[in-house]
Amino acid sequence: MSTFCLITTTFPDEQSAKTVIQFLLEQKLAACIQMQTVQSFYTWEGELCESHEQLLLIKTRSILFKKIEEIILKHHPYTTPQLIQIPIEEGHKAYLNWIEEETTTD
Repeated sequence: MSTFCLITTTFPDEQSAKTVIQFLLEQKLAACIQMQTVQSFYTWEGELCESHEQLLLIKTRSILFKKIEEIILKHHPYTTPQLIQIPIEEGHKAYLNWIEEETTTD
């Protein structure tokens, strides 16, 4: 298992996304979280859907995924939110060191 990961999730609006962002950063569960508006196309309950969402890119340690997942699921307005962990196999050493310094495993 790689030491670091990128977690992606989406929120229906900026405010609900910022609530989770603030909590994750305050708890030192993420070093950096980027947010951008995306247009999503998907099927839900048999219907073709299109919506604007806030995509979060969460940089953290792999070992923190379960804690982050628990927080996102607790505060997320969707029944089945996107929540994907992508391992970071390689990266700029100084940046990865910074992620390690800014997150806690306590």
